[in-house]
Amino acid sequence: MAKEKNTARGQYGDVVTRLQQIVEALEGGELSLEDSLDRFAEGITLVKQGEGILGDAEKRIEQLLSEDGRTAPLKVPESNPNDAPPAAPAKQPAPPTRKPVIAPADDDDVPF
Repeated sequence: MAKEKNTARGQYGDVVTRLQQIVEALEGGELSLEDSLDRFAEGITLVKQGEGILGDAEKRIEQLLSEDGRTAPLKVPESNPNDAPPAAPAKQPAPPTRKPVIAPADDDDVPF
């Protein structure tokens, strides 16, 4: 079992390392279009592989927590990497301030 843990950890680490290399190569801008598309496709495959490794780990954690008997199974909300984070509510502009209207002074209007 210890070997299984190290293998999963190693696999995930390898996936992350390769994804970092792909991102650096794509950001470098020196790849041809065809090479860029190939690297992008490889990256998509690696992301799915990494999600699988994390999903297996989550199932194992849920199993361990439920076997414990003291803790309810872990419920992690499903997330979709394509979902954008919720947009912040649009800030409403402040209402315009009204300046008091001051009538021009007449020569006849003397306050005293």
